[in-house]
Amino acid sequence: MSAASTATRTARADARRRRRITGRALALLVIVLALLFAASYPLRSLLHERSQISNLDQQVGQLQREHNNLDMLIRQMRDPAYVERFARECLGMIKPGEIPFVVVPKHGKAGAPLC
Repeated sequence: MSAASTATRTARADARRRRRITGRALALLVIVLALLFAASYPLRSLLHERSQISNLDQQVGQLQREHNNLDMLIRQMRDPAYVERFARECLGMIKPGEIPFVVVPKHGKAGAPLC
C-alpha cells in the first residue's frame, strides 16, 4: 500500500467522523427547537395585542373628535343668537309683529339653512 492511498483513507474516515451527529448535539438541537416552539406563542400573543392596542388608539382618536364636535354643538345651542337664527331659518319662526318674506337670488336658489 502506498502512503497516498493510506492518507486518502484516513481523510475519508476523518470526514465521516466529523459529519456524524453526536448524542449531545442532537439533544442540544432538540432543546433549541423546543425553546423556539415555546417562545412562538407568547410572541404571537404580543404581536396580536399590539395590533389591538393600535386599533383601540384609532378608535379613541375618532371618539375624541366626535366628542369635540358634539361639545362645540352644545356650546352653539347655548348661544341665544344661534338659537334664534336656527328657529328663523329651519323652523320658519318669526317674532310677534314681524312680516315674513323670503328673498330669492337671481339664480333661483335660496341659501342653505342651518338644519
